[in-house]
Amino acid sequence: MKSVATALLFLSFSYLPAIAADRIALGLDNEVSPEQNRIASGAIDAADLGRLRAAGVRHVISLRTEEEAQGFAEAQIASGLGIKYHSIPIKGGESLTVENARKLDEALQEAGEELTLVHCASGNRVGALIAVREAWIKGQPVDAAVAEGKRWGLAGLESTVRSALEKDRVSGERP
Repeated sequence: MKSVATALLFLSFSYLPAIAADRIALGLDNEVSPEQNRIASGAIDAADLGRLRAAGVRHVISLRTEEEAQGFAEAQIASGLGIKYHSIPIKGGESLTVENARKLDEALQEAGEELTLVHCASGNRVGALIAVREAWIKGQPVDAAVAEGKRWGLAGLESTVRSALEKDRVSGERP
């Protein structure tokens, strides 16, 4: 009887999010947990928002544009679930600006130690904006900023990010 109870207890916990070393895994597309209480991922849907809330996520920072939403009322659903929603639409390289890096920095600071998801369609723009934030807001050298961006999902926009950061380093011009 004791082994049956133990098995049932084990099975009941198998449906909870996997937590290891202050990291959480929810099965989102291209999900990474680059630091404590932070998740970066690709696109999410309404069902994901419910799972995020159940897992303790208190902030969602979306980098998706309005055109990408396609009828998914992410802000309304998140707010209805008690999740603070932040929108910083990043269209591509042209949206990697100091202003948007500051907005991301402010949203992450507002979230503090609360569990926070930052997402776009694939995670690439998340990593790109993190990289420019690291360089322009935190003062990190280009290689260190890009490395941090990669931890957050930077992939295809790496050359765009490097170009912007190198241009700034050489000319002092920031987008």
